[in-house]
Amino acid sequence: MTNALISGLVLPSGNLEAYQNAVNSIPLLTAEEESELAERYREQNELDAAWRLVAAHLRFVVRIAKDYSGYGLPQEDLIQEGNIGLMKAVKRFDTRFGVRLVSFAVHWIRAEIHEFILRNWRIVKVATTKAQRKLFFNLRRAKRRLGWLNREEIGEIAGDLGVKETTVVDMEQRLSALDASFDGALDEPGEDERIPPAGYLPDMRFDPATVTEASDWAEKSRKQVHRALDMLDERSRDIIEKRWFGETKATLQDLARQYGVSAERIRQLENNALAKLRASLA
Repeated sequence: MTNALISGLVLPSGNLEAYQNAVNSIPLLTAEEESELAERYREQNELDAAWRLVAAHLRFVVRIAKDYSGYGLPQEDLIQEGNIGLMKAVKRFDTRFGVRLVSFAVHWIRAEIHEFILRNWRIVKVATTKAQRKLFFNLRRAKRRLGWLNREEIGEIAGDLGVKETTVVDMEQRLSALDASFDGALDEPGEDERIPPAGYLPDMRFDPATVTEASDWAEKSRKQVHRALDMLDERSRDIIEKRWFGETKATLQDLARQYGVSAERIRQLENNALAKLRASLA
């Protein structure tokens, strides 16, 4: 969480407990105060009124974020995303809706947290359709016991959530699967270890065609660089070779003393020479 200045209050960063204590100390708004601030922001675009609305509701974001602590993501990040949702809610809030801001903001806070979890919970997206998203956030709650669901439980969950039974089965398999390293260790895997996917690929490093291709490419690149260097004047070529191809890289000051010019002039010559090399190698 970043530092934020809200109505004169500096919220601490880097310490979750201190942050929670700080937001809990911010006074809640009465319905009249909330309505007045919302009107001032909507009609006069008064940012201070918006920040006061946000500040008074930060504690609710912390409470909502705690509901998602089982996904293995940092609580600070969940709160940060929830705060973004709260800001979006304040921007769209209108007292004519006939509800308090906290009731209106819950949807936006949860939506931002949901998106963050879906983006970061797995390397591969675990839920893409609307039905899959609904299942992702409800399946674990709906399961009455650990282990795989039986046919009756699958039918009940599908009916409760309004999705197909096949969608429930597919999502259960996705949630139960673990991310695997593509190129993990291959040294004598034990009983509980699996050979990573990379282990099933053929090793092409010593294939004659691969070796020949790499050698030809290296030779072609070497010749192109030499031809490009030959196009430079003697001084520019010397600067490039000493700056980029020598065992020890010459400094601008060293070359400035050698040619009796300023270090800035050497830098200009180097940049011009590099631009010509890039153009000839393109």
